[in-house]
Amino acid sequence: MKKSFRPRLRGQKKQNFEFWNKNENRVLIIGDLHCPFDLDSYVDHCIKAYNDFNCNAVVFIGDVIDSHYSSFHETDPDGLGGGQELELAINRLAKYYKAFPDAYVTIGNHDRIIMRKAFSSAIPKIWIKEYNDVLNTPNWKWVDRVVIDGVQYVHGEGGTARTKCRADMQSSVQGHLHTQLYCETYVGQNFRIFGMQVGCGIDFNQYAFAYAKRGKKPAIGCGVVINGQYGITIPMEL
Repeated sequence: MKKSFRPRLRGQKKQNFEFWNKNENRVLIIGDLHCPFDLDSYVDHCIKAYNDFNCNAVVFIGDVIDSHYSSFHETDPDGLGGGQELELAINRLAKYYKAFPDAYVTIGNHDRIIMRKAFSSAIPKIWIKEYNDVLNTPNWKWVDRVVIDGVQYVHGEGGTARTKCRADMQSSVQGHLHTQLYCETYVGQNFRIFGMQVGCGIDFNQYAFAYAKRGKKPAIGCGVVINGQYGITIPMEL
């Protein structure tokens, strides 16, 4: 993962950060998108964070698509049909791919919905297309887990980042929990680790999130991890 230079996004102005070490990894973590139900301005927030912190790697923390039409829970009978929602999701995801064409994507529970239903219907894998083929993201690397500089990145369906990092004794970054945006550091005699929840980029007013309307407001934001040592959360101004 080590790189001797930081690629700049098209149109980005060069910035001189005294604390920037060209040999260190600076990972931008993008929260749950749930396309096509993402906030219009969230991609700009992520691009700004990438530029501001001189990032050179990107991890989408999962649930980049929603698949509300095929949810295991109740769906809106007046919502988009399967073909319509998928087409719109692909179109909205294109702006993220254009901005971040080289990225990891940790596969989320919503990303897996169609695969799970195919499996339960006894459909062999040979019939199923890869994520990149369906979503037009040829360079993205879809993984269940990725480790960069000793920090593990997972979608996070098994609990919070604060419990995950301590259970595994490894710095951990997660998404999945839309209402949580934090980074907590834990130290001991021979260790220092952190747990980070990166929030999300969802449009809470969309019908796909009606199930949470009486719950907490989502935490819109993203995160940055510097050289595997420090985690920074970046809330979005709304």
